[in-house]
Amino acid sequence: MARLTRRNALQHLMIGSLASTSFPSIACMNQTESPLSLKGNIRHSVCRWCYNSIPLDDFCQAAAQIGISAIDLVGPKDWPTLKKYGLHSSMCNGAEINLTDGWNDTRFHEQLIKNYTEMIPLVAAAGYTNLICFSGNRRRKDDETGWKNCTEGLKKIMPIAEKHKVVIVMELLNSRIDHADYQCDRTAWGVDLVHRIGSTQFKLLYDIYHMQIDEGDVIRTIRNHHAHIAHYHTGGVPGRHEIDQTQELYYPAIMQAIVETGFKGFVAQEFIPSWPDKLAALRKGIEICDV
Repeated sequence: MARLTRRNALQHLMIGSLASTSFPSIACMNQTESPLSLKGNIRHSVCRWCYNSIPLDDFCQAAAQIGISAIDLVGPKDWPTLKKYGLHSSMCNGAEINLTDGWNDTRFHEQLIKNYTEMIPLVAAAGYTNLICFSGNRRRKDDETGWKNCTEGLKKIMPIAEKHKVVIVMELLNSRIDHADYQCDRTAWGVDLVHRIGSTQFKLLYDIYHMQIDEGDVIRTIRNHHAHIAHYHTGGVPGRHEIDQTQELYYPAIMQAIVETGFKGFVAQEFIPSWPDKLAALRKGIEICDV
């Protein structure tokens, strides 16, 4: 079976949705469980694509029941469903072309500028703050060319982002395992880009899974660069599965480091559940991160 990634998750969405109709009570399995008693130091979110096999209404209901307050990587058509269950869209998407054709290539600037110019006001009107973006693949571009192209393109949308108080958030992805050739694959590269753009409305999405693979030293990096980070994603290493004792990172310590920086944004679970009960795995992930 092909390994599930965010890149191919959309391809599986229709199949998963159809398959899930055979299990109408997926989200009802844990309805007898009470919401977690959360400490309030971490604002918990979860990435939708990891649970595409569960219908969105069921998933929102289950997430809210666990005590999760937001869902990541949801576009405008699904925002009304989130609102129905009192959930926030903590990292909006839908303006990007894809993960490989991004701001580091001037060939895509015209389309990206159009997409983001149209999407930013929608995000703001819905009451949301964060909108994701990607550097794109290197395609033999050196660092300086990538920085120059990203800066040139992103600066054209920053005035509208600043006007609407929407943060454009570039995700750090690993280029060793999951996203070969992706350019924004190191924290230092992303931080340099933040400085070049010079706007409070441009920051980074620090994906703990991805950065453990490409650079490690997670807690020190968070402490040193937290001012440039708008959002966090989790995931177990290796394999991107549960964040429990089966993997190499100790998430309570990482979460404590995030709390100590004064971070007020969201931490979103982005592991691919391997447990038969996917929602039980999600609940456990929230428990682990609630420090």
